[in-house]
Amino acid sequence: MDTNKFLIGPPHRELLDQVLDKWSLSVLSELCERPCRFNELRRAIPQVTQKSLTATLRRLERNGVIEREVVSTRPVAITYRITPLGKTLRHPVDVLLEWVSENMAAVTRAREAFDMREEADR
Repeated sequence: MDTNKFLIGPPHRELLDQVLDKWSLSVLSELCERPCRFNELRRAIPQVTQKSLTATLRRLERNGVIEREVVSTRPVAITYRITPLGKTLRHPVDVLLEWVSENMAAVTRAREAFDMREEADR
């Protein structure tokens, strides 16, 4: 096995942090279905604050994963859509989510066992 294959350096970690964080995954999930305006995203992800959503959209746009389009209406509207690069994230994210679904019970058991050992050591 090539040991360098899974080496995650600072640029990789930064990108993964920005693309796989809690709000980014929710935004990408919505935008994979259809382009959305800011307030549509806010309604679709009610837990996210306006500040967090704005920061998330900017990070995703900076990384080329989504694009922002100014729509000439009154008032001016902004629509966000996933880019072709962003669409390539769909499969790896689906694989990760499938892993979580398949292994959540085992992870929960491991956490409970760990917490019991920690509690016993106090």
